[in-house]
Amino acid sequence: MELFVLWDIDHTLIENAGVSKEIYAAAFRGFSGREPTEPARTEGRTDRLIIRDMFVREGLPVPDWPFVETALAQAGEARLEELRRRGTALPGVHDALKAASAQTGWVSSVLTGNISANPRVKLAAFGLDSLLDLPVGAYGADAELRPHLVAVARGRAQRRHGVSAGISTVLVGDTPRDVEAALTTGSRILAVASGIHTQEELTAAGAVEVLPDLSDTKRVLGILESFAGH
Repeated sequence: MELFVLWDIDHTLIENAGVSKEIYAAAFRGFSGREPTEPARTEGRTDRLIIRDMFVREGLPVPDWPFVETALAQAGEARLEELRRRGTALPGVHDALKAASAQTGWVSSVLTGNISANPRVKLAAFGLDSLLDLPVGAYGADAELRPHLVAVARGRAQRRHGVSAGISTVLVGDTPRDVEAALTTGSRILAVASGIHTQEELTAAGAVEVLPDLSDTKRVLGILESFAGH
């Protein structure tokens, strides 16, 4: 059975230990010449919205997006070793990704609010990049709103692998925004309470399948298999 699995990255696959917010702060500093007065507010939003919010809150003009994207990519690349030193892949992630990548008829990629350069850094830091089909993922430069990224990823999977337009799609993520993106696009959702949101909060947002984390590979694969063909 065909299945398109789209994994969130931060707090779903990895713990970035504050490095992500340092990336946003470095990009902000490069344009403004000073530190932001408060950290970036991420909460499952795309990089376009996160950066815009930072500059608006600081009362500064928002730089043109192509320059922002370059600055974010440079800041991310510069922090690869710091991420590897401070961060970690979350429990069970390597085994879950490996198992999903081995399933016949499945395409396993990412859906993230980060620009495409930085997920590659984050995943490579913990040896996870080779377990995902990153070219068919959807990234923060592709759209402002997370639900719109689902269609981007589906289109890429169709062009690259010839999957059907109606392929069963499941998002795996840790925030209510991941749940919203799934529910508003006809996708399924496997929510994990490995970030700041509790299992109760994710259930209240509309997720039927909620796990504390991805450590139980057999259960993760069983839930994903139940979504195939639906």
